[in-house]
Amino acid sequence: MGIVKISDLMHENLRVAGAAMSRSINAQAEHWMRVGMLAELYPDLDHREINRLMVRAELAGGLDLAAALAPAASGAPSKPAPGRGRH
Repeated sequence: MGIVKISDLMHENLRVAGAAMSRSINAQAEHWMRVGMLAELYPDLDHREINRLMVRAELAGGLDLAAALAPAASGAPSKPAPGRGRH
């Protein structure tokens, strides 16, 4: 765990969005980071598909970036592989 420095405006945006979604500021920031990470890794997916991936990964034990990026037998993975890691 570490400290991430963000602007005052982004902190306020996190506070407002977190309150609206019943999440803490940290949970909202982590949610946005997950969505952004998956959007960069899988640019062909839309927001709805990314949300479904996150739900499937959570049901399987959490999103494991190392497993998601591991080469699949047929080449690049088509979706993130669920794993034991939570982040």
